[in-house]
Amino acid sequence: MPFIRTNVPQDTPAATRDAIVQGIHQALVDAIGMPPDELFNLVAGYAPGEFACSPTFNGVARSDRVVVVEITLRRGRSDAMKRTLYAAIARNLQATPGVAPADVFIFMHENDYSDWSVGHGRFAMDLVQNKAAA
Repeated sequence: MPFIRTNVPQDTPAATRDAIVQGIHQALVDAIGMPPDELFNLVAGYAPGEFACSPTFNGVARSDRVVVVEITLRRGRSDAMKRTLYAAIARNLQATPGVAPADVFIFMHENDYSDWSVGHGRFAMDLVQNKAAA
């Protein structure tokens, strides 16, 4: 179950925020086989001056409208899957709602089942084991 934190410029309209969430979600479903019902994306806006970002780091010409996508998920995806995911996110966000690919900044945190509780205060590993037993 990936958990996504997406930071957008504070003045990003609600419909654009929703399109960003849906574009990221669809990329996760298509690129890494995430189940469609695993949508967990916390969106926050940042005001001018709250996010300092080099406009030219690594040869990428960014605007001041960077969308930061932070993905936390269980480890085990290959580098090839991650490349596919990153490209799909940038492509989806460019298609709808029109975010410039240079303005899509993505990074990932990987962890294990033991690092999650997804409801009722239960250890996520218990849920995995129950599913396997069923």
